[in-house]
Amino acid sequence: MDYTQWILFILLVQVIHFLGTWKLYQKAGRQAWEAAIPIYNAIVLMQIIGRPRWWVFLLFIPIINLLMFPVIWVETIRSFGRNRLTDTWLVLLTLGFYIYYINYTQEVTYLPERDLHPKSASGEWVSSIVFAIVAATLVHTYFMQPYVIPTGSLERTLRVGDLLLVSKFHYGARVPMTTVAAPMVHDTLPVLGVRSYLNKPQLPYMRLPGFQKVSRNDLVVFSWPADTVRQFFRAERGVEKPIDKKSNYVKRCVGAPGDSLKVVDGYVYIDGKRLQLSDRARPMYDYTVYGQKGISTRWLQEIGADEFLRTYVSQGLSGPQLNMVGPYIYDYDNQNGQTVMLTPAEGLPLDVVRAAGITQIREIPTRERVVALTDAMAEKLRAYSGVDSLVRQVEPAGVPGGNIFPQSPLYPWNNDQFGPIYIPAAGDEVALTVETLPFYKKIIRDYEGNTVGVSGNRVLVNGEPATTYTFKQNYYWMMGDNRDHSEDSRAWGYVPENHIVGKPVFIWMSFDNFNQGIANWKPRWGRIFTTVSGSGEPRSYFRYFLMALAAYFVIDFLVRRRRRNRNKA
Repeated sequence: MDYTQWILFILLVQVIHFLGTWKLYQKAGRQAWEAAIPIYNAIVLMQIIGRPRWWVFLLFIPIINLLMFPVIWVETIRSFGRNRLTDTWLVLLTLGFYIYYINYTQEVTYLPERDLHPKSASGEWVSSIVFAIVAATLVHTYFMQPYVIPTGSLERTLRVGDLLLVSKFHYGARVPMTTVAAPMVHDTLPVLGVRSYLNKPQLPYMRLPGFQKVSRNDLVVFSWPADTVRQFFRAERGVEKPIDKKSNYVKRCVGAPGDSLKVVDGYVYIDGKRLQLSDRARPMYDYTVYGQKGISTRWLQEIGADEFLRTYVSQGLSGPQLNMVGPYIYDYDNQNGQTVMLTPAEGLPLDVVRAAGITQIREIPTRERVVALTDAMAEKLRAYSGVDSLVRQVEPAGVPGGNIFPQSPLYPWNNDQFGPIYIPAAGDEVALTVETLPFYKKIIRDYEGNTVGVSGNRVLVNGEPATTYTFKQNYYWMMGDNRDHSEDSRAWGYVPENHIVGKPVFIWMSFDNFNQGIANWKPRWGRIFTTVSGSGEPRSYFRYFLMALAAYFVIDFLVRRRRRNRNKA
């Protein structure tokens, strides 16, 4: 839906409102024409139902208005004496069209001095809950959104189990394009597991003014451009999703509009210069660690590494025993009456081993292990006397990797040797050839709404030969700090500006073992109440929060006691 279609839709809503309420306006002492003037009719309606004028503002905020419309319908019929529970249900179930019935067929009397307060405890609760949801949805949609880090693509900068607050106002809040959706959920309704929105009508892309632009080195939350997943971790046919209902990802912006980007040996270069990451960035790379006498898991745990494999050997396991340990292992092999098991860094839980009746089991410190390490962790590991060598894994140039943008045999790139590519800026013009088309085809077709084809050696845009193309919006290049374990722009390409959601600003809670069930969660006290951006080591403000909370309760207690003493006197 473009701007013209949206204006026509709004006018249609105004016509529907006028036809259903003009007689009620007259019975309230107003003129019939006042029900027909957009915005003004809403101001007059607020006067009729005895509600503040600022409610009108809420009626024109996408998503918020979905919550306010039912409230207005109920308030309207109650202003004309329809207070029964039956009337309330009828106006809600008919999506407000019950007002037509009252407007044209019922002799009702306007109640200008009706009591606006709920007449029961349940009514008070409902009123409070409705406006709590309205306030929370307003904050969630336009100011600040909670977000959890589910995967390790930004380890150790942001960690699995970090619970973030994401600012919508830094870059300017993106106005929801999906106009009919459940509040405060994303693409799926909890428990029910069904879609939480309707595909139509859609608003055109709009963004409120922000006070920052997305810059290189920023951590950014965005709608995953390649998302066709109705529900994660379920094998289903892909679906086409509205932009604002695509899954949210968080990565680091390493390339801004107008940049020329290249990856050499895993390091990002912008316009020929190596990108200097912020001092809070903790990039990780895979290293091969070798020790003649074996590399101990204890060493890896002591330096804080948690992305490596462990090998266990036990007596030959039976089928039931393998079923019990199955959720904790990647692979196993039975050989010479023994079972060799490969597990993630967490290893095999002792209680599971005991429950399975496994009595003979040991871990093998293999001579060679692949471990994801930061620079600081690598230096610590090198200091161990049992470590003979530590070499960062780098894919060689000219060897094509799997699922690498732009997915063309013309460009045999991989995660460590990539580019150069140009990152488009709004208004920039590029030459279109059969060789350059793989870079921009998805932009032209999917992000900017054109048809693209090739006829011989000519590129066709909207059926016409095209030798150049001018971009309509800015694009960005996003990568994870855990460079060898991140699906990012190297796989699916550019991130359009209209996919930008917000900026992570605050970690309010953080847990180890986050993906192992709530019973295994362990708070990372040093990360709770820390800022995401800034320089130097992150500093926790949790103790200050607790002190402020304690002070509040003490002051509240003293004030209440003082009031009681006054009342007694």
